[in-house]
Amino acid sequence: MPRTVARLPKSARAEFKEPLGRIYTDAQELLADAGSPIIAVGDVVTYHLERAGATPHVSVVDGRTEREAVEEEIVEGFPDADTDVHVASDPATLSHELVEALVDAIGRAETTLLVVDGEEDLASLPAVVAAPVGASVVYGQPGEGMVLVNVDSELKERVRDLLGLLETEDAFWRLLDS
Repeated sequence: MPRTVARLPKSARAEFKEPLGRIYTDAQELLADAGSPIIAVGDVVTYHLERAGATPHVSVVDGRTEREAVEEEIVEGFPDADTDVHVASDPATLSHELVEALVDAIGRAETTLLVVDGEEDLASLPAVVAAPVGASVVYGQPGEGMVLVNVDSELKERVRDLLGLLETEDAFWRLLDS
């Protein structure tokens, strides 16, 4: 069982529904507005970016989209990354190993495919905090498209405030601040 360092309480779920950036349905248009490096959170997002010719620096996938298993075509379209890392994280939580692997992958020079056994939905938030200014985090907005989040210091603070609504352990913040 994964060690949970952050949990989304039911009382705060509505706060996490609003997209953090502009929603795109066209990967090429999104890429024209994206910074570097790109961190993709979600199977379908990763697939679309890869098909558009842009391998994300970090891709976080879990084999699911909107709680259903993704089609084999999506899985086969994942990038051939330099490093594959497998972690576990339960739904509506962030595990220690997921946050640690995400922060580590963002700091590496090579591309990483981070495969989550469980759920990766909340990973976009620590990705924004861990990403360098100028990077982009892309994640899926169910039923709408891909959200492009161009990271700047103001947004990092906004996401830290949002993360403050989670039930967290001190280890969560230590991982993000390392």
